[in-house]
Amino acid sequence: MIARLNLASDPFRNRTLPWTVAAFVSAVSLVALVLILASYREARAQADADERQVQVLRAQSADFERQAIEVKQTIPPDQRKTLEAAHALVSRKGFSWSQLFSDLESALPTGVRVQRINVREVAEVGDQTRADLELTVLGRAPTDVTGMITDMNSGGTFNAIPLTENQKSGRGESGYEWTLRVSYVQRRRGTVAEPARAEVGEARPAGKNTRAGGAAEVE
Repeated sequence: MIARLNLASDPFRNRTLPWTVAAFVSAVSLVALVLILASYREARAQADADERQVQVLRAQSADFERQAIEVKQTIPPDQRKTLEAAHALVSRKGFSWSQLFSDLESALPTGVRVQRINVREVAEVGDQTRADLELTVLGRAPTDVTGMITDMNSGGTFNAIPLTENQKSGRGESGYEWTLRVSYVQRRRGTVAEPARAEVGEARPAGKNTRAGGAAEVE
């Protein structure tokens, strides 16, 4: 086998390849940098446009609030009370006792029954009716009521906070009576069926409703 030796004083070298690779890498880096700068400018322009829109909306909201205050100040006190009563009446008409009983029945365990419901405040929020309730329940054991409160707070319809707890003993009144402050969200439905009265019972108005509140005793 004969070995091939390069005996030239200036051996052959490929001088163009390193420069070609370097030029290619530089071109790719330059293109990437241009794309990054273009993307940054576009994002910055969009952020500036969003900020301007937010400022316009804030200015409009402040203007509407100012106009509402001016209109409210021009209304005489007696007419203002009449207007507030009318708003309360509209909110009250949107509240369904039947749906409240139906929602309560789905939240009550077998060991708990409702004794009294007091609707304190009612407000219309979008397609929902929100009410502040004072609910008095009687449970066989404290764990029955605490378990019901936990289930209520995780359901999304009720949010219950215990206020008082009393142990009752007597004829037909044995158990633990709890008074709860309940935030209730009543979603509008097509038709609400009358609830079965196994645990909730039959509601009886406790008196004339005043403003946006009302009460019912459960027999």
